[in-house]
Amino acid sequence: MKLTEVDKRLLALHYVFPVPVNRLERLFMIDPNLEKIFDFKATEFASLLNIPIRKASRLQENLNTNTTVPYDTLYEQKNIIPIPFTNSQYPDSLKNLIDPPAVLYACGNPGLLHQRFKIAIIGSRKATAYSNEAMELIVPPLVESDVIIVSGLATGADTLAHKAAIKYGGKTIAVLGHGFFHLYPKENRLLADEIIKNHLLITEYPPYVKPEKWTFPMRNRIISGLSDAVIVTEAADKSGTMSTVEHALDHGKDIFAVPGPITSALSIGPNKLIEEGAKPIWNGFQVVETLIPDH
Repeated sequence: MKLTEVDKRLLALHYVFPVPVNRLERLFMIDPNLEKIFDFKATEFASLLNIPIRKASRLQENLNTNTTVPYDTLYEQKNIIPIPFTNSQYPDSLKNLIDPPAVLYACGNPGLLHQRFKIAIIGSRKATAYSNEAMELIVPPLVESDVIIVSGLATGADTLAHKAAIKYGGKTIAVLGHGFFHLYPKENRLLADEIIKNHLLITEYPPYVKPEKWTFPMRNRIISGLSDAVIVTEAADKSGTMSTVEHALDHGKDIFAVPGPITSALSIGPNKLIEEGAKPIWNGFQVVETLIPDH
């Protein structure tokens, strides 16, 4: 992928200040091509980025120290494809977010970002056999309609969704809540390797960023932002799954939920969503008919 000089300067800035685009808006207004970022004083950074002067001083120092670092070449050596917000290959769907990632880092086939239909399948990290049974009914019709399955590579429902897409010959995108040098959970290493080889792994964090509690809720907005609709299998009433749904609702996405037994705590989330207007589903054809009516 061809990077412009603006792209390369954004990579340098993002490496030392990995924040979403909305945190950089005032900087872009003053310096739209980021030509002055290596010349700004700490006080200017503090004002433009709304950060404490001590943090602005560290930012200035780190930028000046790494002025000549060829980030694009270093990423290429690690088979990482950076897609800056300023690049034409950045997915339009993420630009609709309030806080789009300033850079997407990709491993695998970035062309999947631009395929027409993408659906998120999400649920509990403690997903039961019921989620697995649901995947068997929901995923095959989606794959047959060339829908890409998006999820978060977490244990439980995410893992089941990625594996089902692969099992039935479809494509999947996994969105990480950390940089590529710190894969989490570790037990999904083989799955991640398979996704890198034949599918797509993405994150908004530079490779060195470790997983933190706050990075996973941030990741959820990318999952919903990339997707045309969200399917919820099993989820507790208050969970990361439900935060992803909230992001999707904010952007007018269709929500589908798998109805579950009233005796299961993990069915409270989907059942409540159905009560609030989500479409109940028990097979993937229902999703296909809603999103691809002329298929």
